[in-house]
Amino acid sequence: MTKYYTRACNFYYGENAKLLINKKLALPLCGNKYIAFDKLEIITRKNYKVLSKTIYFKKINRLKSSCKKKVKQDLKKIILKRKNFLKNVNFLKPSIMGILNLTPDSFSDGGKYNNQNKAKIHISKMIKSGANIIDVGGESTRPGSKTVLADMEWKRVKNVIKNFKKKHHKVCLSIDTRKSEIMIKSIKEGTDLINDVSGFNYDKQSLLRLKKFNVSKVLHHMQGTPNTMQRNPKYRNVLLDIYDFFEKGIKKIHNKKIIIDPGIGFGKNLKHNLTLISKISLFHSLGFPILIGTSRKRFISQISGLNDSTERIGGTIASVLFLLSQGVQIFRVHNVNEVKQGISVFRKILTKLKN
Repeated sequence: MTKYYTRACNFYYGENAKLLINKKLALPLCGNKYIAFDKLEIITRKNYKVLSKTIYFKKINRLKSSCKKKVKQDLKKIILKRKNFLKNVNFLKPSIMGILNLTPDSFSDGGKYNNQNKAKIHISKMIKSGANIIDVGGESTRPGSKTVLADMEWKRVKNVIKNFKKKHHKVCLSIDTRKSEIMIKSIKEGTDLINDVSGFNYDKQSLLRLKKFNVSKVLHHMQGTPNTMQRNPKYRNVLLDIYDFFEKGIKKIHNKKIIIDPGIGFGKNLKHNLTLISKISLFHSLGFPILIGTSRKRFISQISGLNDSTERIGGTIASVLFLLSQGVQIFRVHNVNEVKQGISVFRKILTKLKN
């Protein structure tokens, strides 16, 4: 079986992008007139063989018929403006998802905020610094972590979830959980987004139980479980395998309020992570917003070596800015203020946009 994939590439920014789009010399990425592209990487996979070529977007009609049909379908999704289905989130602008781990054992901030008062202060600080989504988690999914019982997980997050909308009713609230029981309890308290790192595969009842709620979902990729995912992860082709995973997963979600996340560090080695980051624009052809979490991840340490640091702010911001240049819409981070500062300066230099 032969399968085709389409990746937008060769980007332009700001007024230059707008000018090229108006002259019909480039196309808008995800409906954003300030990010344009004029080339497509066409990837062909047949069994174990993968081929790639890059073409100017106006030369699609020169492709053979089966390939041309798929590329044209993909191109429609690539240029389509994303629907703003999340509270106070505009997918034409970068959004920051601030991380709130209410756990004793998360990989970088375990125990720092699993106290009601500290959690409240940190939420307010992240929102003031520019986070328009807060992602609350009560179970660590760091490599090697063990599963937490639902009762314990809910006990950790309950007070924050129950009180969040009383003070921050305009801010998008996300629950980071693999369990349908926690998802439903959170939705009933006003949660806007379900972020399940298992891609709704851990709890087989999740998607069925969520059908009655018109809630948005993050479709996240993970190979294995948190306890096993970093034990020699393997793929035939990491980029295309994860694309195929998303295609199948999207079909199972009824309301199509979907954000996709390839899961950097979740069952991936350094080469896998770098491939996904460098080729991230492939996933625009699925037609949904993209969320990426590179914050403080191990791949930064693997690259930086002696220059590693506890919070890995430099590596986090470097990866965020590259992903921003590729049209990624949402960034899940710990250091909200520093990332917001980096994004603001980068966008001003790159696009000369008004803040």
